[in-house]
Amino acid sequence: MNGATERDYQQRMLRVLVFIQQHLDEALRLEDLAGVANFSPFHFHRIFRGMVGETVMEHIRRLRLERAAQRLRQGAQPVTRLAFEAGYETHEAFTRAFSRLFGMPPSEYRERNTLLPADRRVHYRSDGQLSDFEPVFRGESAMQVTVKKLEPIRVAFMRHVGPYMEVGATWSKFCAWAGMRGLFGPQSRILGLSYDDPDVTPADKLRYDACLTVGPQFQPEGEVGVQDIPGGDYAMAVHRGPYEKLSETYAALCGEWLPRSGREVRTAPAIEMYLNNPQDTAPEELVTEVYVPLK
Repeated sequence: MNGATERDYQQRMLRVLVFIQQHLDEALRLEDLAGVANFSPFHFHRIFRGMVGETVMEHIRRLRLERAAQRLRQGAQPVTRLAFEAGYETHEAFTRAFSRLFGMPPSEYRERNTLLPADRRVHYRSDGQLSDFEPVFRGESAMQVTVKKLEPIRVAFMRHVGPYMEVGATWSKFCAWAGMRGLFGPQSRILGLSYDDPDVTPADKLRYDACLTVGPQFQPEGEVGVQDIPGGDYAMAVHRGPYEKLSETYAALCGEWLPRSGREVRTAPAIEMYLNNPQDTAPEELVTEVYVPLK
């Protein structure tokens, strides 16, 4: 464990949390928040979720609702105005979100004059100041992480643009194309590269590359391109289970292990190596190696 690195990560995350508190009425871009803390934009959302316990947008939405709750208690502003200030276009949408968070609609909350819960989360402060930040993890991390040095990996790839949960169609098309050309062999590796945060980037603009390792003579063809995944040090953790829960492994790796490791991430996409086939493997038995690039 590297205590100095852990404290550094906490201070950098604290800067981000203060920045969010002080700019709640603005459109907060992931790249700008990453820059405030000097984290790689590729991995900031994973570090944030792992350390704070919620995604960037979940955190922002909750603070805006908590601000609305505070203003309900302290003033007589119309609920509709508070809804707009919190980023909701309709009274109904605001009431549903408010009720999910506080267990009661805004009007009842105002009547009861209820206080915010005293839990470990970072809550809204009207002065925008936070004196400290305590990450959600406790004690030694149970995650098993290995630092591996990879050589550059040359891959053929087909890009998918759209919801991550719809990459299956791209994989089917890509695998059919590769199979017809005899590109699958005993040494072949099946990889995936994800570029965007689905909580921030619109679903129809999410980018993902379905990849297959190829030799140096391979040339791009039609929709299939070629790229060299950079070599270097990577932090590798094994994810066991459905692909839908990969974000949990990323959060633990980047938010728990990384701050204690003495290492920093570098600006390059993470790699997912799929060790078995979802076509003939139950979701709970899928095995994926997750590689996060290190400086």
